[in-house]
Amino acid sequence: MKSLPGNAGWIAAVLFLVSVGGFGTALDGYSQLRMPVALLGAKGFPNALAFNLLAFVVPGMLAGVVAMVLRRRLPAGAGWSLRIGAQLVFLSALAFIAMGLLPLDPRDLENESSRLHGTAWMLWTVAFVPAAVLMGVGLLAYPNARRFAWLCLLIAAGVMLAGFVFTDFMPAGLAQRIAFGLWLLWVVVAGRFGIRASGA
Repeated sequence: MKSLPGNAGWIAAVLFLVSVGGFGTALDGYSQLRMPVALLGAKGFPNALAFNLLAFVVPGMLAGVVAMVLRRRLPAGAGWSLRIGAQLVFLSALAFIAMGLLPLDPRDLENESSRLHGTAWMLWTVAFVPAAVLMGVGLLAYPNARRFAWLCLLIAAGVMLAGFVFTDFMPAGLAQRIAFGLWLLWVVVAGRFGIRASGA
């Protein structure tokens, strides 16, 4: 169990990638480039519950573990930007879980169920982007954390662009996967940073 915090990010990333790849391959006509990830867990789709648990709920819980450990292991004297940033990261993990608990309804993308899923996606984005910016800015003051700080800032920019800009010139499914992939990359690195910051 001592190794869980450091490995939680890796486990979350592998679960998500394997789930999206595996369930997508099993669903006839599904396009990884064009179609949203959440369609694999939409109401009425085969194995939707299993997909939502493996792709959203469990990875989100593991990301929450990373956020909590990182919050406890911030450098001594961490300022408000680092503390708030870590809390917002935890909020983004909760929103990721909510995407699995509030599946799309493919028969009506305007009904309450689909709107709630869209709200969870938006909350995930608007929580994580400022979280990564705050943490990046705060960690720039610590020489041994500057590489992670710059990674935070770059990934924040990447998630924002993938979520709101890239869809203008690439398939929405691909842009969404870039955003999710960048977030998972951050979770993986943040888990390892938390371990190093603690001296483990």
